[in-house]
Amino acid sequence: MQTHQYNRSMVMKSLILSLKQHMPRWIMGRMTLATSRPITPALFLVLLVASFGAHAGEPISISKWSGVTIGGHDTVAYHQPDNIAEHRADEGSKKLAVEWGGAVWRFSNEINRTLFEADPERYRPAYGGHCANALSLGEGLIRTDGATWEIYEDQLYVFYAPRGRTRWNDGNWKNYKVDADQAWQAIVAAQ
Repeated sequence: MQTHQYNRSMVMKSLILSLKQHMPRWIMGRMTLATSRPITPALFLVLLVASFGAHAGEPISISKWSGVTIGGHDTVAYHQPDNIAEHRADEGSKKLAVEWGGAVWRFSNEINRTLFEADPERYRPAYGGHCANALSLGEGLIRTDGATWEIYEDQLYVFYAPRGRTRWNDGNWKNYKVDADQAWQAIVAAQ
């Protein structure tokens, strides 16, 4: 029995070291706490699957502490005509949350949550919710809180600050998008 626990412990230590290089800090904090308890086969399987998932997909702008993206705003609500006209960002509810792409997405109502679950690619923000303006300027991945945003050709773009949105609206946003797309593709390819 002692050898079995030792081997399991060694495997878990190796897995944790590997994960620390690839997982967001908030997830690793939870995993490190979990490893202080005896590791069950089910927990080991979850950690193993999480380690493979860490390499997949695009980086999503999330809160370091909660894992929530775009400041907890409802990503489907941005696309609704009233919100576009009033430039309003609806707050999502903790009770109406979905985990997708390594982030927690909140929704203001059940209908929006269902729409997102049916087609997350349609409603997710461009560039994983990172600042579109920063990417277009070559500044890399800058987290956003979802408060400053714009819809261009039915795609949600979020910005770190209002001046970034103003720059895109006052300038040629299509040219800025080309620059941001190139920066984004390089970041995703490097992952």
